[in-house]
Amino acid sequence: MQDNLEQNDLKSAYPPLNTLKPIATDIWIVDGPTIRFGMPLLKIPFPTRMTVIRIGGDLFIHSPTPLPLSLRIEIESIGRPRWIIGPNRLHYWWIRDWISAFPEAEAYLAPRIEEQAQDRIDFPHRALDGTRGYPWDDAIDTLPVHGGFMTEVVFFHRTSRTLVLTDFIENFEPHKIRSSFLRWVVRSGGALAPDGGMPRDMRFSYRRHRTQMKAAVEQMIAWNPERVIIAHGRWFETNGTAELQRAFRWLG
Repeated sequence: MQDNLEQNDLKSAYPPLNTLKPIATDIWIVDGPTIRFGMPLLKIPFPTRMTVIRIGGDLFIHSPTPLPLSLRIEIESIGRPRWIIGPNRLHYWWIRDWISAFPEAEAYLAPRIEEQAQDRIDFPHRALDGTRGYPWDDAIDTLPVHGGFMTEVVFFHRTSRTLVLTDFIENFEPHKIRSSFLRWVVRSGGALAPDGGMPRDMRFSYRRHRTQMKAAVEQMIAWNPERVIIAHGRWFETNGTAELQRAFRWLG
């Protein structure tokens, strides 16, 4: 989702930006800049969000946002970045910056990121396509969900009951979209708050993988998350399980 970067638009973003915001023990979010993404003449403002989870002294960095010096200092004050996560083929843009800043960290990339990112992936990395065998297994469950266009990898931090999604749910707040036409587009696409969900184009890409998608959602609900972090739009601070049931009701 990091194509077509633009200057930050504070009205559609979630300031303060590029700073750690604690949400639970050993978990932070970082709200990043707004990007424009979509068809050439129909680009929607996407606020961006990163999640940071501390395991011991090591940091799990999910869907990295930009890394200005001020944020780097904050990050180094809470732990050591060890795992830099590209959770689906659209979330890769700033990974190279983080690997350059923290060369001891390992990048884990979801399937097809290399195909999408091309020469932006010029560093060693590991595959993120299974459910086990990761150094964070004792603290975080990993669930890849394969679809026609992409695989999104879902994570669940057990201690805090926090589910970390990327694009499976988008929840754009109407007042943060200036154009009434774009608000209509987002609503028609099934991603407008307070009833945000999986965008209809992404649902279509999973049409041949509906059984697996439904099984994945059942697993997410079984985890019984208290909160659900998403990359774009208003995230869900409470009632996470109920929000999942609402957002994925289209699966039947």
